[in-house]
Amino acid sequence: MNYTQKILNWYFRRVSLPYWMMLVIDCGIVFLSGVFIYYLFHRGYETLMDSYALLDTLAVYLVLTILCFRLFSTYAGIVRYSSFVDLQKVGYANGLAMALCIGAHYVMQGLPEEQYAVLTVTQIVAMYSIATMAMWGIRVLAKVLFDVVTSDKNAMRVLIYGTTPDSIGLAKNIRSQKPTSYLLKGFVSNEERHKHKLLIGEKVYTQQDDLAMVVKKKRIEGILVSPSRIKEFRKEQDLQDAMLSAGVKIFMVRTEQEWDGGTENQPDVQLHEVSVEDLLPRDEIKIDMASVGSELEGRRVLITGAAGSIGSEMVRQVAEFRPAAMLLIDQAETPEHDIRLMMAKSYPDILAETVVANICKAERMEQLMARFRPDYVFHAAAYKHVPMMEDNPSEAVQNNVYGTKVMADLSVKYGVKKFVMVSTDKAVNPTNVMGCSKRICEIYVQSLNRVMDNCEGRTQFVTTRFGNVLGSNGSVIPLFREQIKKGGPVTVTHPKIIRYFMLIPEACKLVLEAGVKGHGGEIFAFDMGQPVKIADLAKRMIRLSGAKDVKIEYTGLRAGEKLYEEVLDEKENIKTSFHEKIRIAKVREYDYQTINQAIEELIAISQNYDHMETVRKMKEIVPEYKSNNSIYEKLDH
Repeated sequence: MNYTQKILNWYFRRVSLPYWMMLVIDCGIVFLSGVFIYYLFHRGYETLMDSYALLDTLAVYLVLTILCFRLFSTYAGIVRYSSFVDLQKVGYANGLAMALCIGAHYVMQGLPEEQYAVLTVTQIVAMYSIATMAMWGIRVLAKVLFDVVTSDKNAMRVLIYGTTPDSIGLAKNIRSQKPTSYLLKGFVSNEERHKHKLLIGEKVYTQQDDLAMVVKKKRIEGILVSPSRIKEFRKEQDLQDAMLSAGVKIFMVRTEQEWDGGTENQPDVQLHEVSVEDLLPRDEIKIDMASVGSELEGRRVLITGAAGSIGSEMVRQVAEFRPAAMLLIDQAETPEHDIRLMMAKSYPDILAETVVANICKAERMEQLMARFRPDYVFHAAAYKHVPMMEDNPSEAVQNNVYGTKVMADLSVKYGVKKFVMVSTDKAVNPTNVMGCSKRICEIYVQSLNRVMDNCEGRTQFVTTRFGNVLGSNGSVIPLFREQIKKGGPVTVTHPKIIRYFMLIPEACKLVLEAGVKGHGGEIFAFDMGQPVKIADLAKRMIRLSGAKDVKIEYTGLRAGEKLYEEVLDEKENIKTSFHEKIRIAKVREYDYQTINQAIEELIAISQNYDHMETVRKMKEIVPEYKSNNSIYEKLDH
């Protein structure tokens, strides 16, 4: 390391120069600028002869200048972090000082020439112009040297997606971070008018450019997506694939972080490398928090399946609305214990009881309902894995159908205001046992609601229907991650299989709004956005992981699985609702007495564990249930 580097390192390890030191330097610059200008106009001999008078004149000017420096606090900033605002202050201070000195010039014209060396107005303007540029230069030089000394040789070379004000804010933010984590090498815009223009000194590229060549030439390692362009970037599938194929990592601002697009006072932005969930195209979902809060605040809320993927998120979201008490039921002991710990830590002021129990135990459920007397029941407990339920149809009936019947009947008995059931898109034209069991649940609660229509203080039954949620227990994304981690292969059932996906928090928000705003009897189907091809999802996850030579293996459709899911049946009429993402399915209505008797018979059959007879009865109740890739297909002929 050379001496210059050592000196710079020594200096920049210090906190900052003292205020008085910066003031002395600025005053020295003004003084020397005055001497230099006088020399230019009068040359050496005259300058030497007038030296004492010149010193007196510059002393007066310095007094006025120091007052201006004090007024604008030009010396108070840390030089290495100088910004445009600091340069403005220097300009304003010198401009005011120049004006005051020009005024002093006319006063000093009447004084003896041997006492004061009078500078002309032109000389005063030139003097302060040179001083201003010199003071700016010192600050810029200090900042540049600081950036050079503190730059990390291992910093990631990046592009920024977006050319909006917050993109510029992000660029300035990463440049100001010390030590430097990212080296900005350009911007990417989808607006042709920005092509090849410069933005804060860096070139703007468009998607019409050969970005793969740009990445290779500039050795780009990452692309940072500006906050206001995240939604747009999610739709740019080709750009994402091009970046990932070139080995470029993608970073976004964490969603919980506030970002106002500012540049001067914005704290260091926290970027995270994206997961596949971040890249799936989806629209922002907003709910009417006021109406949800007004319904749930101060109420007693019971949630079944409280330790599951959906149930646990429901617990968190309901707790935010300060209910009077919560009864959280799940039969999985360890996850239920996790919920207990979470409630104690995050919501200690809410009375929350966690109970390990099976919803199929009617006597135990009645004890709990009689004691707790809930206002709202959110029923999320269910067996959901298609292949498992295809092999265990009797268990599917006993847990999903009978468990729902127990909770629904008790809700009527104990005066629950609203019962909200979480269903699935697999209930639409079901091809498997699990989907059919959930359709039977839908039919039962809807028919029970019809019976309650004319009852005073009746329980309202609302059904919410949606597709796969990202990151749920047993879903494809955690499975793919584990397979990639082990080096593959990644198993996909069919090259053409597609699924709808929604984030768990987004789905639960819609469940809450549909639940509190529904009037009873509705089946609310959520708009799941664009379907995702599972094979493409697997390919993208492999690219994101950076893993090499990981193969995709197609294993064939599993029992009961179909290529695509439907949130609505083509035969169902669709009605709009209070939310653009929630639609109301107008389905066939069933007579309560008839369906109740059929379900009682189904439950009785299931207790014999004759799977074929159980499924036969399910098909009688739900005629549209046609098995696919299953041993139960012979029942359809």
